[in-house]
Amino acid sequence: MRIAMIGTGYVGLVSGACFADFGHSVICVDKDSSKIDALLRGEIPIFEPGLDALVASNVKSGRLGFSLDLSEAVKTADAVFIAVGTPSRRGDGHADLSYVHAAAREIAANLRDFTVVITKSTVPVGTGDDVERIIKEANPDADVAVASNPEFLREGAAIRDFKHPDRIVVGTDDERARTVISEIYRPLYLNQAPIMYTGRRTAELIKYAANAFLATKITFINEIADLAERTGADVQDVARGIGLDNRIGAKFLHAGPGFGGSCFPKDTRALVKTGQDYDAPLRIVEAVLTVNDNRKRAMARKVSAALGGNLRGKTVGVLGLTFKPNTDDMREAPSIPLITALQDLGATVQAYDPVGMEQARHELPDITYCDDAYACATGADALVIVTEWEQFRALDLAQVKQKMKQPVIVDLRNIYRPEEMEKAGFTYESVGRGKS
Repeated sequence: MRIAMIGTGYVGLVSGACFADFGHSVICVDKDSSKIDALLRGEIPIFEPGLDALVASNVKSGRLGFSLDLSEAVKTADAVFIAVGTPSRRGDGHADLSYVHAAAREIAANLRDFTVVITKSTVPVGTGDDVERIIKEANPDADVAVASNPEFLREGAAIRDFKHPDRIVVGTDDERARTVISEIYRPLYLNQAPIMYTGRRTAELIKYAANAFLATKITFINEIADLAERTGADVQDVARGIGLDNRIGAKFLHAGPGFGGSCFPKDTRALVKTGQDYDAPLRIVEAVLTVNDNRKRAMARKVSAALGGNLRGKTVGVLGLTFKPNTDDMREAPSIPLITALQDLGATVQAYDPVGMEQARHELPDITYCDDAYACATGADALVIVTEWEQFRALDLAQVKQKMKQPVIVDLRNIYRPEEMEKAGFTYESVGRGKS
């Protein structure tokens, strides 16, 4: 199949490379010339394990290409995927669909034979209707079917998720579109990945509902963690105890500093706004957003308490800046409000992240960036573990203690055992693990 992928961000680039690896001919299109130039040089603009090798091998085979020219890519395509950004709209929290609408108009002008236009961007319910209307208004003679095919990729594991998906959701009532999309995903039949066909609006809502539910699980266990601290219970045992119930499941029950990233915050906000627009308020999701936003700055008070309630003139080392491991993504990372709150309380902050510091400098220009975890610990009154990178799970604790001004560690990801840290001579604070 001949595929045009509009957008070379996280979703577009991963999807395009994987489709090419399936054997399809894929052209990834973007308006950002610097991004296309970098990709043509073999430089990958995002950090995703295995993506550089996947892109390189498929470019070499001739199945994957990059272009600024949308018109040529669309004219020859059997399927056109829209994979542009849908950030939160400034001021009201709605999803900003301006990039999706612009892509639809440009696609419409270049359609020739029957083409399936597939929205892969995360979009509110009814966006597919808008895309179809825009295309028909711009090109009334277009022979086109518009479908929804939301992505369910985890940053840091996106290639595996794409090639071994839990499910593939396709929203269309058009039989010709189903035939084309079935052929695109046919290589996955060997993995027995279920393709779920629904109406277009249903597919759009599935994506938002999935992300909101996972965000709710995270926020729920974080509130249980607060209760566990005050009652002397252990939230990790609580999470295991409820996670063994297969009606609940163990995933996304890890207490921490709150969720961040490119999906959960903006998608939950957009879902709340959609509910308001349709007079179907989503009170649980509204509470999830409020609790999560408050939690991130509250973690700074936890650090302050570990240092006696006063951070004025103190130095705090922060390990991990990205919103999760195995990515350089800083979008709505918990580290940002945590660090700004630490600074508001009078602390000087120094930080280290294995891959995210270049991106972090745009968000946090006024902190000191260190070469490694031990440099980050040097001279610190407290060391805070914010992102659970594997590199932080086996630190030389004796060396860390020797370099710190005070042996205080605040572990917001619970990657160490309290008895281990006590034995090593640290004052140790974690999340949701009571002292009795």
